[in-house]
Amino acid sequence: MPHTESSAKAVEEKPKIGSRDKSVGWYVLSLDSITPKQRDLLENYSKIPYDHVIPSILELRDRAWDIYPFPCVGQFRFIELSLCELPSYPTVLERIKNGGIFVDMGCCFGQDIRKLVHDGAPAINTWGIELAAEFIDLGYELFNDGATLETHMLKADIFDAQVDELSDKVDVIYVGLFLHLFGWDGQKKACQRIVQLLKNEKGVLILGQQIGSVTPHQAPTTAGIQMFKHDASSFEKLWKEVGEATGTEWKVTADLDYGLGIENFKKKWDDSTTRRLVFEVERLR
Repeated sequence: MPHTESSAKAVEEKPKIGSRDKSVGWYVLSLDSITPKQRDLLENYSKIPYDHVIPSILELRDRAWDIYPFPCVGQFRFIELSLCELPSYPTVLERIKNGGIFVDMGCCFGQDIRKLVHDGAPAINTWGIELAAEFIDLGYELFNDGATLETHMLKADIFDAQVDELSDKVDVIYVGLFLHLFGWDGQKKACQRIVQLLKNEKGVLILGQQIGSVTPHQAPTTAGIQMFKHDASSFEKLWKEVGEATGTEWKVTADLDYGLGIENFKKKWDDSTTRRLVFEVERLR
């Protein structure tokens, strides 16, 4: 087929991640319901009246969309409580209660931190690191705790010098929808940084989720970044390389599933091999 002006225009006008156009596939127009855990957090921690919960979420979502129109915003991932669904959550909660330090890397609105605090974790033992300061501020608004939450919130990149204060001090790091922002080399570098922040001891944990694939590969996204999508085997290989580079050894438990709205291929703007990768990584030595 010859390259025509109309075909070139069609390619040029294809929606890109970062577009504020609300007709894109990753902007969900309405929110009909939320989970019982989300409602409990927003009503009993944030003290939002029952009838105001969903309108509050919608209003803050659209304000966030005007700043960062990405899938995590358009699909309401900022209210997703994914950490508490992991098998190690009771262990994580107990460690923090006993003085362990928890870091949510790329914490977005800080929803998983609020869930920990609501479940009894001392907020003073928790840290949120987020590059978008506006997300931190919107989190304070959504959860009505700007004057009370003792969590340490840092506006920072994982590699920023101000994060150095956490080196060799952290017991658990949560990386939800974060590592897939990098290609293979970038993920390896980020994981080595995570190892640096964790205590130099057996049993420290890295937990998280990210976009994965049944056919692991690296490819550019419409946002202009290189993303490596893992399956369980390639993610384990990544951590083997990280271990070799840092003189450590890690046990990787990872699985692909249809989370993040991928079930039944509802994400028509994505390819059919995409899945969610959920993982727990524990230091063995």
